Amino acid sequence: MVLRTVFKRSYTDSSSVIRNLKNPKLFQTQGLINGNWVDSDNAVTFDVSNPASYPNDASFIGKVHSMSPQQYNSAIDSAHEAFKSFKKSTGDERSELLRNLYHLMMDNQDDLAKIIVLENGKPYNDALGEVKYAASFFKWFADLATTTTGNVINSSTNSKKILSIKQPIGVCGIMTPWNFPAAMITRKLGAYVAAGCTGVIKPASETPLTALALGYLQQEAGFPAGVVNILPSKNAAEAGELLCSNPKVKKISFTGSTNVGKLLMKQSSSTLKKLSFELGGNAPFIVFEDADIDSAVDGAIASKFRSSGQTCVCANRLFIHESIYDEFSQKFVSKLKETTTLGDGLQSGVTHGPVIHDRSMKKVRQHIEDATGKGAKVLLGGNPREDLGENFHELTVLGDATTDMMIFEEETFGPVCPLFKFKTEDEVLRLANDTEVGLAGYFYSKDVSRIFRVAEELEVGMVGINTGAISEASLPFGGIKESGFGREGSIYGVEDYTVVKSMVLGI
Repeated sequence: MVLRTVFKRSYTDSSSVIRNLKNPKLFQTQGLINGNWVDSDNAVTFDVSNPASYPNDASFIGKVHSMSPQQYNSAIDSAHEAFKSFKKSTGDERSELLRNLYHLMMDNQDDLAKIIVLENGKPYNDALGEVKYAASFFKWFADLATTTTGNVINSSTNSKKILSIKQPIGVCGIMTPWNFPAAMITRKLGAYVAAGCTGVIKPASETPLTALALGYLQQEAGFPAGVVNILPSKNAAEAGELLCSNPKVKKISFTGSTNVGKLLMKQSSSTLKKLSFELGGNAPFIVFEDADIDSAVDGAIASKFRSSGQTCVCANRLFIHESIYDEFSQKFVSKLKETTTLGDGLQSGVTHGPVIHDRSMKKVRQHIEDATGKGAKVLLGGNPREDLGENFHELTVLGDATTDMMIFEEETFGPVCPLFKFKTEDEVLRLANDTEVGLAGYFYSKDVSRIFRVAEELEVGMVGINTGAISEASLPFGGIKESGFGREGSIYGVEDYTVVKSMVLGI
């Protein structure tokens, strides 16, 4: 079985798309430090390419300046200086800045989506959805900026009153991944601005152009210089260590792998920074025998294959009750064949794009070959699509998966979906929780008692119940175990960027 797809390799001319943006000023390739666009002071640049057409010449999007260690320190100094005045701004003032930025993102949504497609590879409709999702954080935090309050606490004696206030923590170091180049920035930037902080942002080297476009828009929105600094770098390890070790940076927010999160935590220990980490996942997706199977099929497709499986909350292991396994797997494969088209994200009708680079492709192949070598059956796909491009792989469904396979232990972060059979609720909870990480989990059931029981027993930070789509600005986003700590978005999103000060008043 093969996916319906675009069979003729057809490249998008990335440079032509950039030249035809409605707002050409969105395309920036310099770093943004203290309100100024600057070249790398050591003349180092790196290429940004479209993964859909790489390595064809049409894949080249542009050369981006890689900021030096000296420029990182300069940006931190600028953010530190800007914080002295920005922390005194009112909630209403910060709310207006964020609302301005929300409207500017919406006004430029088509161009922003095209930039995301070019550097990330996801289809245009997905990219447009990301832009709207990303902008929603600015709208959300614009409201929260005016509502952050402290408390009056009763003292044990009548001669005192205890007051607590929340103050912005200071300069924030922000490090974001490539899979959501807009949204992973906006839900951090929106929160720290709402709190009254300033920041230095290091975007992923695969997708810096979206971040720099947001940098241009925040200038148009009227942000003071130094509040938002965006520094692309080809050397992620060097940039991360600089942010973690500089004593002027008081908070680190990182989205990425668990291994890198552990390293950043060690590097931050010398200055005891406040940290919030959203790290790797291995999400279970459970379909119980009483579930609405058609709804579960739709939810599984949305959760597992969004952005070709390259999201942190993607279902990674699908556990299907043995009594409905055959019906579910048949409907799942049939729906995928009917509704998915693989190809270049700017071509009409394309629903799924490439993986981001060759390292992702190697992991996809490794997991498929390991699983099939241990008895898994390929129910759909299973092959690279070099006729489309080096980074394309068929959406793949593997039946009869077992717990001794790599795909049970590791997050694939690609378009491969293993199906595991289970018999009892206790069994599937044991399997679902048999992992060191705990970001998201999903299950389908009509039994109200089971819904509350299973939701409480799943060892994850977020649970989707009868839905495969959980992310929105109002959700407390984050995990437990080795998936990290802290929450982004929601009413809790500003708290990680504040400190509580207690005042005892004698009366």
